[in-house]
Amino acid sequence: MALEEGARSCLLRSRHRLEQDIKPSYLMDHMISDGVLTVDEEQRIRTQPTRKDQAVALLELLLRKDNRAYISFYNAMIKETYNDLANLLHHDLPRPLPEAHMRSSDCCTPYVQSVLSEGGVPQRPVVFVSRPELVNRVREKLYRLQKEPGWVTIFGMAGSGKSVLAAEAARHHGIIEDCFPGGVHWLSIGQLDKPDLLVKIQSLCFRLEQSLDSQSLPRLPNSLDEAKERLRFLMLRKYPRSLLILDDIWDSTVLKNFDIHCRILLTTRNRSLADSVSGARHELEVASGLDENKGLEILSLYTNTKVQGLPEEARSIVRECKGSPLVMSLIGALLKEKPDRWRYYLRQLQQKQFKRIRKSSSYDYDALDQAMAASIEVLPEEHQELYKDLTVLEKDIKVPAKVLSVLWDLEPEEVEDILEEFVNKSLLFVDSNNKPHLYYLHDLQLDFLVEQNRTQLESLHNKVVQQYQQHYSDGPPTSGDEECLYWIRFLTYHMAKANLLQELNSLMFSLDWVSTKALLMGPAYLINDYVEYGPILDKENCEVRSQFQEFLSLNGHHLEQRPFPDVVQLALSQPHTSEVYRQALLQAQDRASTGKLYFEWLNKNSVESLSRLVIHPHQGSIYSACFSQDGAKIASCGACKTLKVFKSTSGEKLTEIQAHDDEVLCCAFSPDGCLLATCSSDRKVKVWNVERAMLLRVFEEEHEEQVNHCVFTNTKKRLLLATCSNDKCLNVKLWNLNKPSCQNTLFGHSEPVNHCCFSPDDRYVSTSSNDGTVKLFEVSSANEWKTINVRDEFAESDEDVLVKCSTWTADGKRIICAARNAALVFDVETSDMLLEIRTNRLSTVQYCHACPTSNLLAIAFSNYAVELWDLEANKKMADCSGHLSWVQRVQFSHDGSQLLSCSDDQTVRLWETKKVHTSSAVCLKRDSDVLFNDEEIIVSAADNCNRLQVRDGRTGSVLFQSEEKPSRIRCTCMSTQPPAVALGQEDGTVQVLEVPSGKLLATLLGHTKTVLHCRFTQNGQTLITSSEDTTIRVWRWQSGECKVLQGHKEQVRCFSLLSSDTRLLSWSFDGTVKMWDLESGEKLQDIEAHRGAVLSCHVSPDGRLFATTSADKTAKLWLCESWQCVHTLGGHQDCVRSCRFSWDNRRLATGDDNGEIRLWRVKDGALLRICSRDGKDGMDSLHGGWVTDLHFSPDNSLLVSTGGYIKWWDVEKGEALQTFFTTGTALKRIHVSSDFSTFVTIDSIGILYILQRVV
Repeated sequence: MALEEGARSCLLRSRHRLEQDIKPSYLMDHMISDGVLTVDEEQRIRTQPTRKDQAVALLELLLRKDNRAYISFYNAMIKETYNDLANLLHHDLPRPLPEAHMRSSDCCTPYVQSVLSEGGVPQRPVVFVSRPELVNRVREKLYRLQKEPGWVTIFGMAGSGKSVLAAEAARHHGIIEDCFPGGVHWLSIGQLDKPDLLVKIQSLCFRLEQSLDSQSLPRLPNSLDEAKERLRFLMLRKYPRSLLILDDIWDSTVLKNFDIHCRILLTTRNRSLADSVSGARHELEVASGLDENKGLEILSLYTNTKVQGLPEEARSIVRECKGSPLVMSLIGALLKEKPDRWRYYLRQLQQKQFKRIRKSSSYDYDALDQAMAASIEVLPEEHQELYKDLTVLEKDIKVPAKVLSVLWDLEPEEVEDILEEFVNKSLLFVDSNNKPHLYYLHDLQLDFLVEQNRTQLESLHNKVVQQYQQHYSDGPPTSGDEECLYWIRFLTYHMAKANLLQELNSLMFSLDWVSTKALLMGPAYLINDYVEYGPILDKENCEVRSQFQEFLSLNGHHLEQRPFPDVVQLALSQPHTSEVYRQALLQAQDRASTGKLYFEWLNKNSVESLSRLVIHPHQGSIYSACFSQDGAKIASCGACKTLKVFKSTSGEKLTEIQAHDDEVLCCAFSPDGCLLATCSSDRKVKVWNVERAMLLRVFEEEHEEQVNHCVFTNTKKRLLLATCSNDKCLNVKLWNLNKPSCQNTLFGHSEPVNHCCFSPDDRYVSTSSNDGTVKLFEVSSANEWKTINVRDEFAESDEDVLVKCSTWTADGKRIICAARNAALVFDVETSDMLLEIRTNRLSTVQYCHACPTSNLLAIAFSNYAVELWDLEANKKMADCSGHLSWVQRVQFSHDGSQLLSCSDDQTVRLWETKKVHTSSAVCLKRDSDVLFNDEEIIVSAADNCNRLQVRDGRTGSVLFQSEEKPSRIRCTCMSTQPPAVALGQEDGTVQVLEVPSGKLLATLLGHTKTVLHCRFTQNGQTLITSSEDTTIRVWRWQSGECKVLQGHKEQVRCFSLLSSDTRLLSWSFDGTVKMWDLESGEKLQDIEAHRGAVLSCHVSPDGRLFATTSADKTAKLWLCESWQCVHTLGGHQDCVRSCRFSWDNRRLATGDDNGEIRLWRVKDGALLRICSRDGKDGMDSLHGGWVTDLHFSPDNSLLVSTGGYIKWWDVEKGEALQTFFTTGTALKRIHVSSDFSTFVTIDSIGILYILQRVV
């Protein structure tokens, strides 16, 4: 059959790239094996004089071949890790016909090879022994996943061949075509901590998304919860009938991250592991050893001898090896080189002279020891020493030869030869799917080495560190290749194991190291280092360790961004007492001398950390924490299976209980504080006496899956306990503690229920489920009262809506639900949604809790944040920052005075609600005015209590504060002579106050709607205001005399005084621009400038031109004299929000609502630059939001802009020079000093920033 047209076109399109890069000799070996290329054809291609000529000839031949040849060529590139080139061919990969699938007896066709290669499924080992009976049993289990998702578990002893069996079961056209047409995806797990697991899932998501026909790849998930949700979406929506193979799972907590309702095959040593997840489960045990015939087959394949021709010692060797494939491979590799040593190796195995004590007797280690020892013994002496060095490797970690080249101080080629010798003797494994090849040890081999060299471990790790320091004396590697990533990831591990405390401190307390590791690996590994090595670092300086950890926790979300932020600039926002800040300031000053831009936050001390108490009660994630009713005690539980109770005032531990056999997912106090209920992944619910730490009741029969949440009624009048679980139907239960079984089961949910909660009067219980609903049940009858369909509020998305929790307001009239990135407020009576709180769309809401005594709502996020919102005002009132990992739970105390939060960072934090709320209540509004007077910086702005404040920007001290105004303050401006401040209000009132006395100098009445902008003239005698009422008023404010400028038809948001202060330019949402004479009030000019609202206007410094921008996506240049439009500037894809002329009148900058900034030449209207068009951030905007303000430096070389944050640009190149990330977003404007050294702005949550350039 001829080559498909699509494949042919793809080859022709990609021909030039392929000819430049491929090495035909490597690829042709694979193609000959597949039977699509003959030896004669290969010979003709090899006769070509150059590599490029050979590539040209191979592609010419390929164009004359069929689909099978194209697929074989594609697979060959995958195997030789030409991944980028293979991606060029992937889209047009032909799909072989079913009959083509059947040609191979083992069904491993090119199509199957292609599917498995794309999914990262390992190739068969060099010596492969088929186990058809076992393979068919696995395939029979896999066929059960054809109709519905579920789990197939292959369990067995270490070294029993589980991984090879899993890969072989998938190597079958029928399985793939019938059950998993979406593909087969392999993920090696091993023993992992959370950051490592996050990276594994990130890489899987990246691989899956890369295969989709999408224009751009989304940002990688930055938390395990987010990664789980992303993987769930990909597997259910994009790869709905695919198989995910999880190899070597050790821990149920790891497995739960893959509980995403898809088809999974897993290998493990622990048979009961899959009990912790939901869905259909099938299992298969792999016996610990091969039978005698299979063992003999392995030996015959290694020694290239027929089974019948093996010597009599062969059977004895198989028996001594206990059938272990790993041990027999070791012996087989030895016999391959020394075929006359059958008797010698048998004697080695029988003597058992290397016996060691093992904690587990589940595996016969003696045979392995003998085989390992014998294999090492035949190595040259110098190679034995080199093999010993591999003791320092971590389990399940693959290393490139270049790492060992550094360790052994040998040339890479020589290292590869040595490693090949180790591989040939089965002392080492090679992953040839990667390029360069990666090498690794089996867990059992590593165990052997560690036992043999236990007394030398410290010196072996010391050698690693010394060799690294010698090789990288000028600084760490930054290439980003496999070797570089190994050193960046594991250098701290080797230092800690070598007990090199000084070196570890120097490295981890270095901002350079933080920057390098965060750039190459993201913040998760860094934070994990400070947690893992915290006890070691604290010996030197626990305060510094805490400072670095805090810095990473507060800036981790920035360190995930690309382009990568400047770590020194981020660190300059740390407290002055921090070592992080000290290092950053020194580096900033040094780099500033070469022209680099850095900015110091002068008033940052006014923003304080508000957590009152931080407690580290557990080793491991904390899933739940709760107050007792009197607020005196706090209970917490989590991954470490314990329950702890401590004082809320000091953190002093009162009780510790080994509560469950698995993770404890929730704990709850009874109303009188005497009892504590706990529930767990072990499917049990327990009730404890708090004072005596005594178990009172165990409910273990009725929930068949993990129990997610438990809660007591709010009063002890009729004490009940509610629990909910992952059970399919019987997932919500009510318990009377005096009865042995549950009092009622609440029916209705068809998916796992995550949370349950009683109404304040205990009449109802609300339940939150993965089915996208919240149900309300009557407690007395256990009948369903009503259902709130939360998923309907996310109708724009196809993804599943999992409702995490619900909470009732104090009056019981509203219920708030947490789902995805939102908290939704519903009316209980009507089920109508009243309010939607959506914050950062990049993080999910983990939990929310309504304050029992106020309108406050606390929300916990996966991006480490806790936020306080006022439900009445729909405003965020506070950010409670400080956690180092995702926040799992928040809860107010019963009187509302305290708030607690618990996190995967192993801490519980306590906050004083009033302090957090009050400190946030005095945050400032973004409409502000600033006076720069020599070294003095004076800021005026309204605060959240609607008082006008005038502050000293440098010290943060309040120079003047008005009383609370009855109508909202919407604008303000200041005058130096006389020293006064004006404010405009929503009711149209304008007031002028003396500074600093606060004396009321004038109340100006006339506007009938909100005053939007105000400004004094230079002499301070005239005040100009504009309003929503479409008018502009010119006030002789001391006398009250007023001129009204009328003519606009819609609100006038802003105006501009021309240099002489005799004329005024105004613009409006009506699309017009008008010029006014201030003395007479006469309208001098009036033009319809745009079809849409005019959003900004600026007059050139020489007064010749002015520019306008509009919602019609254009900007225009106008002559001031003739009012003719000289240029219309098109190209923006959204509303053009801001504009600014350069001081030399030669350039105009414009910014739009998509975050894009364009630089234009004024002379001819030509587009000069689009500022960093490629730098889209995680907010789907080039600037984190609208570009609201622009300013040029006096020498016209720099431009500053505001949007979601502040950016400084090189005007000539259009490149970003620096970014300052504010805590909040949506900056309205920035005030700039005349020398371009000081910048003042206020963010969306009211934080004031005084930034000064570092010199």
